[in-house]
Amino acid sequence: MTTRPIVSEPAENLCEVTFDSKLEKRIADTLKQYPTPRAALLPVLWLCQDRYGWISPGVMRAVAQRLGENRAHVEGVVTFYTMFRTRPPASYVLQVCRTLSCAMCGGKELAEHLTTKLGVGFGERTPDGLFELHAVECLGACGSAPVVQINDDYYESMTPEKIDAVLETLTRKA
Repeated sequence: MTTRPIVSEPAENLCEVTFDSKLEKRIADTLKQYPTPRAALLPVLWLCQDRYGWISPGVMRAVAQRLGENRAHVEGVVTFYTMFRTRPPASYVLQVCRTLSCAMCGGKELAEHLTTKLGVGFGERTPDGLFELHAVECLGACGSAPVVQINDDYYESMTPEKIDAVLETLTRKA
């Protein structure tokens, strides 16, 4: 299993953000691929989320300043797209597909199993901060439904038994 935990910066470290040289180089390289800085906003936000684990108001201000954008525009983009996290995430974010293909192949039962197993509802995290559960629309793997995305990795053709084994492995890794 290659799923790696999300390591996020605490909120107090992201009030005022200055990009380190490594991230600044990645941003500069990304900007070269786009006709305008505004066109690179999504990839730059993605780089920041990869670096910090989430997009804080301080990160939004730093991105806006770096790209010469209005802070409200950057915040609007961050809050519009569900792929961006606006609070520190759990180590493992489980996204359960709830669309028709997955539902017909056991996705509804899988979702119910996860809420019971983890003891949390959708949009919540376990008290130990290890797991966070979300219901999402199509993950684009209908042919191998039901699907759960954990951080950046897809787990396809899932059953309650298979997801239990995955959660056990992730718990041991923590």
